[in-house]
Amino acid sequence: MGLADFPVLIGLKMKLLFDIAALYGFDVKDYRERLYILYIFQLAFSSQQRRNEVYHLITTWDEFAKTLPEHAEDFDWRRFQQEYRDYIDLAKMAQLVPVIGAAVGAIANYKLVAQLGETAMNCYRLRLLPPNE
Repeated sequence: MGLADFPVLIGLKMKLLFDIAALYGFDVKDYRERLYILYIFQLAFSSQQRRNEVYHLITTWDEFAKTLPEHAEDFDWRRFQQEYRDYIDLAKMAQLVPVIGAAVGAIANYKLVAQLGETAMNCYRLRLLPPNE
C-alpha cells in the first residue's frame, strides 16, 4: 500500500498546481506555464542548492520564458525526478514500517501537499506583483 500512494499523491499534487495556476489566471494549456508549474514543484521539493537556482528562474520567469524553445523536450526530467525522490525518501521509507507506517504516511503526505500549496501560491503572487524599479 505504501508504494501505491506514490503515483496517486503525485497526481494530486499536479492537480493542485494546475488548479492554483488557473485560479491566479494563468493558461495551463501553454507548455511554458506547465514548465513553470514543474519549477514550482522543484522549488517545494528540492535540495537547498537547487531551490536557490529555481528561485532565481522563478523571479526572472518572464525573461527566462522568452528563451525557452518551442517544445518542452529539453526539460531535465532526470534531475527533476532525482531531486524529488531524494527529498521525500525518508518520509516514504518510514511509511513502509508496519504499525506506524500509515500514520507516518498520512502526516507526511499532508505536510508535503500543504508545503506545495503554499509554495505555489507564493510563486504566483510573486509573478503578479509589479517589478521593483
